[in-house]
Amino acid sequence: MLLSLIKILAFVAVVAGLTWGAARLSEVAGGAEIALAGYEVTLGPLQLVLAVALLAILGWLLFKAVGLLIALLHFINGDDTAVSRWFGRNRERKGYKALADGMIALASGEGELAMAKGRKAERYLRRPEITSILVAQGAELLGDRKTAEGAYRELVQIDRTRFVGVRGLMRQRLAEGDTDTALKLARKAFELKPRHSETQDTLLRLQAEAHDWTGARATLDAKRRSGALPRDVARRRDAVLALSEASDVIDDTASIEMREKAIEANRLSPDLIPAAVMAARSYLAVGNGRYATRVIRKAWEAEPHPDLAQVFAQIAPDEDAKARLKRFELLTKARPDHPETKLLQAELLIAAEQFNEARRALGDLPETDPTARVLTLMAAIERGRGTEDAVVRGWLTRALTAPRGPQWVCDNCHHVHPAWAPVCGNCHAFDTLSWTRPTESETALPRGTEMLPLIVGADRGTDLPTTAAATPERPVADARADTSEKPAVAEAEIVSPEPPKPAAAETATARK
Repeated sequence: MLLSLIKILAFVAVVAGLTWGAARLSEVAGGAEIALAGYEVTLGPLQLVLAVALLAILGWLLFKAVGLLIALLHFINGDDTAVSRWFGRNRERKGYKALADGMIALASGEGELAMAKGRKAERYLRRPEITSILVAQGAELLGDRKTAEGAYRELVQIDRTRFVGVRGLMRQRLAEGDTDTALKLARKAFELKPRHSETQDTLLRLQAEAHDWTGARATLDAKRRSGALPRDVARRRDAVLALSEASDVIDDTASIEMREKAIEANRLSPDLIPAAVMAARSYLAVGNGRYATRVIRKAWEAEPHPDLAQVFAQIAPDEDAKARLKRFELLTKARPDHPETKLLQAELLIAAEQFNEARRALGDLPETDPTARVLTLMAAIERGRGTEDAVVRGWLTRALTAPRGPQWVCDNCHHVHPAWAPVCGNCHAFDTLSWTRPTESETALPRGTEMLPLIVGADRGTDLPTTAAATPERPVADARADTSEKPAVAEAEIVSPEPPKPAAAETATARK
């Protein structure tokens, strides 16, 4: 309505201006005399202006007539579209100008203007495979999903732009959280362009989230064959998928095929800790402790991890503390300088009541790397030595707020996970979890601190420091549930201390 009013006012202003100008010209004295072939013509100022305008119009018409004549000649010579191109040249010029203006507006972040120019270009060009893309992207810039979806559906109907339309709809469904439909669209897009890297990554992630491990391995293989993924990375990710496919291998009802997939995952990537753990458990399920030992040792040499020690303890669950200490030399001698090896050695020595040796095994970790687990072990050592309760409480107080140490952290979003998973639960990235230290220290209690009240000795009436994490209503063992649903390793499965002395009995109870 406002635009129409502006047009009317502009028309009135132009007419008024022309009328005023004509009146002023009619009042001006003088004129022009034209003599040609014995004829003389006298023109006044107003007549002269009109004559010049008429002459300009005639020249423009002559130019157009010459162009039409040339087009007719081309048509006669066999160019069937010469005349139609001549008549549509002006529309084409306007259409491409609108298209260019729309692209500039899109690059400038002006989504509404880009949509308007796209629709204008469509009126002139009748080229939806070009203009609909401009409209869709402009609508996405504005957050108008309905308009963007309509434009993408138009693109799906055209052979040349079907992939663009399917990909656009897939992104719309992902933004809406409709992963089931997005997965179907991703498969369709992959069929149209199997070498498209972004589509491969999206399909792989969606298949992993849907636990379609067989399909994900096929997608990964296509990505590898297209050259978009290095061979070593593809091999590791294939191991991750094989591991995920065999995730129920620890179940007694798991088939031989599933157990073989766990072993295959470990074969593809021996340094993948979860694969080594699952492969070892698959060997233990059939009573093959020798192969389980070999798998754990090889993984420990690559990267010591508490989960490996836990499974290694399950090979002989009924052995006493001294026998376990000797058997674990297979691991502790492999990487003696690694912090995890030192911690494991200290735990085994505590269980064997060799507290001075346990302190020597920790080395300088309490000073250089005072994690909650290190400080907890120091409290256990001091407790076993018979040190005063005040010293033990001092170590425990520090342990309550000390950094947790290495955890499963996503390399993409740095989210901390309680256990390893093939897909990050926060950013949904695939194969991004690494056993490393978080960028920010965690104040939540770590694994192993559930033993603190018993180390102090509740039977002596000794209380822990008054903190929010260690109150009667909320014991220390439960405080860790804020960030970890499952401990990285249960110490009770690594050490089984003998009960002859009171200190050893307390330590054994604490570690269960």
